[in-house]
Amino acid sequence: MRYLISVIDDRTNSATPEEHAAIDVFNERLRTQGHWVFAGGLAAPATATVIDNRGAEAMVTDGPFLESKEYLAGFWIIEAPDLDVALRLAADGSKHCNRKVEVRAFL
Repeated sequence: MRYLISVIDDRTNSATPEEHAAIDVFNERLRTQGHWVFAGGLAAPATATVIDNRGAEAMVTDGPFLESKEYLAGFWIIEAPDLDVALRLAADGSKHCNRKVEVRAFL
């Protein structure tokens, strides 16, 4: 089963060189253990564009969808046999990136 591990932060570009190195170590572990699917960091919320094309024409709005103190700073998509394994991996990811994370299964 696939899971999304969302990295939650309240500051942009806040990772230290040591945190980047720890994330690289964690990413390599995910690869070697067969859990890696994809991962990435995201630009600051101020760089977002929201598009709503549910009406007669698309509405394009600069800025994040939600104004919030915390935001999605990055993510991992992992493969894990069950939620318990995904939660253990997410706990390790949280430790390595020094941020809170959220785990959600794909439908």
